[in-house]
Amino acid sequence: MDVEIETKHLSLWYGTKQALKDVNIKIPEKKVTAIIGPSGCGKSTLIRCFNRMNDIIENCRVEGKIFIDEHDIYDKKVDVVELRKNVGMVFQKPNPFPKNIYENIAYAPRIHGVKNKKRLDEIVKKCLKEAFLWEEVKDRLNESAIGLSGGQQQRLCIARALAVEPEIILMDEPCSALDPIATAKIEELIRYLSKEYTVVIVTHNMQQASRVSEYTAYMYIGKLIEFGSTRQIFENPKEESTENYITGRFG
Repeated sequence: MDVEIETKHLSLWYGTKQALKDVNIKIPEKKVTAIIGPSGCGKSTLIRCFNRMNDIIENCRVEGKIFIDEHDIYDKKVDVVELRKNVGMVFQKPNPFPKNIYENIAYAPRIHGVKNKKRLDEIVKKCLKEAFLWEEVKDRLNESAIGLSGGQQQRLCIARALAVEPEIILMDEPCSALDPIATAKIEELIRYLSKEYTVVIVTHNMQQASRVSEYTAYMYIGKLIEFGSTRQIFENPKEESTENYITGRFG
């Protein structure tokens, strides 16, 4: 198993409240890893460590190490802007920019120095195709992204994340605001993306975790309780706590 992300003794506090407790995990490259667990267990906090989004929260303190491609991302020399370019993020609620569809995708490459119109056109088309959205919007690129449906907006946000060529895509409950049809499209997209990208998805939906992921991590009260292949976690969990959660006895 080629490891893309590794945490060693990762702990995190918001002020005096400890949200992560000594988390050690190795997340494989170009696979889908799902993180499951009850609300407030630290799932979102954990993935927000992978692109240092917790840095922007006041009184947040991190201990331990996180390696991406064997580089310590909390090293003082790390360029956080470059890190976030490499580690894209898709949030729970679709959040397209209040611009047209084309500009939603072209915005980030422009900031990173791509000025050539032909090159921007290529990036926009490629990313919309990768996000299974091109056929639906190719004649509407100058229309506002806000006019898209919720599912289309979420796929646009995924396309936007792809525009700066990340290696890793983090998804924080990307389907929780969507209907079943839109959810099915996102799940198909997640499986497709894992051929080229390392995908880490936080989900409260265990059926979704079992459908889309090859590996699953179960968290409870800030601790990583169990991590393994999705099949093993769902069919033969080693920890009683994992089994209780998966069978619905609590959570």
